[in-house]
Amino acid sequence: MVEEFAFGIIGGSGLYGFNGLEKVESIEVDTPFGKPSSPIVIGEVKGKKLAFLARHGIGHILSPSEVNYRANIYAFKELGINKIISVSAVGSLRADYAPGHIVVPDQVFDFTKDRKRSFFGDGIVAHISTAQPFCPKLSAQLLKALQEQDVVVHNGGTYITIEGPRFSTRAESNTFRSWGMSLVGMTAAPEVFLAREAEICYATMAHVTDYDCWHISEEPVSVEMVTNTLSQNTAVAQNALIRLVDFVSEGDGTAACECDQALKNAIMTNPGKINEETKSRLHLLVDKYLG
Repeated sequence: MVEEFAFGIIGGSGLYGFNGLEKVESIEVDTPFGKPSSPIVIGEVKGKKLAFLARHGIGHILSPSEVNYRANIYAFKELGINKIISVSAVGSLRADYAPGHIVVPDQVFDFTKDRKRSFFGDGIVAHISTAQPFCPKLSAQLLKALQEQDVVVHNGGTYITIEGPRFSTRAESNTFRSWGMSLVGMTAAPEVFLAREAEICYATMAHVTDYDCWHISEEPVSVEMVTNTLSQNTAVAQNALIRLVDFVSEGDGTAACECDQALKNAIMTNPGKINEETKSRLHLLVDKYLG
């Protein structure tokens, strides 16, 4: 008998499917925040269920700013998924994080401007803690799975999320480096924060595709660079995710996280003043605290 979901996968640029799944079905999900980016593909690996969603839609039709991040995360919550692995393409802002390498970041800097960043508002105010935005337990398990693959993998780094869809100017890239950023991409925020609001563990497998444009001895980033590097790393990503099923299932002795209690002390609104329509819309998130 197939058990509960091991985890969900949100595939970014270059990863539009997952070939390791058996007994595959595609389902349409609707949420109070609209439709997610694509149908969700559900299948089995080693007797465990996995779910896959293409962040940019089928055929890559959504720019980073057009992605309905709230619907994507809420759809996984509706399915009962409590762990998400994000697979993302990033530029490197460090000489030692070279194209072809994979990074499991531990921090994020939100430099976006035009996105819906929270499920809350409209009568319910919540302030979640994001000091550690990525789940440390799930990130450690992902790192372990990647270290078994034939790829250079790095533990930690700060991922700055820009609005896009354009790539950075050289001045911007050098500024990000001066701030101590490690990676630059377009999708970590608000996705990571919405996962925390939904009390879902979240970790990122960041594929370094280029040196952004700060590295003057290298060609500036291009779409061709991104797609070529990701196509080479697709097998590595899928093999690591299959291996991750074992670590997630076994627990592997990693210290417990508190992602599933992120809203415990976060809701500020007086229960007697809460908007019932908003409460109903967010019932999957707030019922265990508001009844």
